[in-house]
Amino acid sequence: MTYLGLGLVFVAACLVVAVVTGVRRREPHFAASVAITAAVLVALTIVFDSLMVASDLFRYDAATLVGVRIWLTPVEDLAWPVAAALLLPSVWVLLGPARRPADEAREVDRVG
Repeated sequence: MTYLGLGLVFVAACLVVAVVTGVRRREPHFAASVAITAAVLVALTIVFDSLMVASDLFRYDAATLVGVRIWLTPVEDLAWPVAAALLLPSVWVLLGPARRPADEAREVDRVG
């Protein structure tokens, strides 16, 4: 299995967890929290991976990479922050207290 294939398997599994969480829990800002988390983690990964590659802390085997890079970061490395951005907010919501229908009705009255 290639590095990209392995990353896509993890992203797909985390995507399933995120979709199920979003559908079952219906948290108001769940999608936004996933998007913000993904943007921050991807940006940090690009910066720090590129700095580590530039300082020659590690090298990638070119035969296992697709060849597309953002700065010095191979796109395959971006699968891990995307997987984390999908999974971590999902786990946070799933481990948090469940919203009860009475809480939702009170929130609608307050907003409306």
